[in-house]
Amino acid sequence: MSPVHTLPLQLRFGDEDSYGHVNNVRFLQFLEDARVLLMSRPRPGGSFLDLIDPDHYTLVGRQEIEYRAPLNFSTTPAAVDLWVTGVGGSSFDLGYAVRDRVDAEGSTTSAIAATTMVLVSRSTGRPVRLSGPQKDILSSWAGPAVPFRRARGK
Repeated sequence: MSPVHTLPLQLRFGDEDSYGHVNNVRFLQFLEDARVLLMSRPRPGGSFLDLIDPDHYTLVGRQEIEYRAPLNFSTTPAAVDLWVTGVGGSSFDLGYAVRDRVDAEGSTTSAIAATTMVLVSRSTGRPVRLSGPQKDILSSWAGPAVPFRRARGK
């Protein structure tokens, strides 16, 4: 099974801005929507979100987006490709590609992105270690580094 999960993305007419393309701010919502869909996807033993007890939750620690081409409104679904690029003690990194259509052949990548998620205790507000089963799910989605044109963090 491929570590890259492609999630369809139905664009809305209101996603376009006055310049006639999907506004850059909407891309963060696209990443969140794809992330929530993947993390809640049923698996034997439960989804990733099922493995997070009520005293914990995940927070976005960092996001980076590199825009590559305008994304224009279409009634044909766009796509978000999503995979895990790294797993740490209390955090994990996700990679994304936002494309203008679900069919990868001939599609245009509008943006690539990376997100660092941190598992946090609700009671203390401090990061907590990911469990073995959580790391196992995340590792099953492991894929390549996000191919940013400029090195991340530089």
